Amino acid sequence: MLYWALVFLAVAIIAGIFGFGGIASASAGIAQILFFIFLVLFAVAVIIRLLRGSSR
Repeated sequence: MLYWALVFLAVAIIAGIFGFGGIASASAGIAQILFFIFLVLFAVAVIIRLLRGSSR
C-alpha cells in the first residue's frame, strides 16, 4: 500500500510540473489517503503484535 501511495505521489508531482492541476490534485489526494490507510494498518499491526507477545 505504501508503494501505491508513492506511485500516486510521483504522478502528482509529474502532473504538477507539466501543469495538469486537476490530475495532480486528484493524485495527491489519493496518495494522501493511501498513506494514512497504511499508517493506520501499520499501527494496528504493531499494537496487535505487542498485545499478543512474542511467540518465540
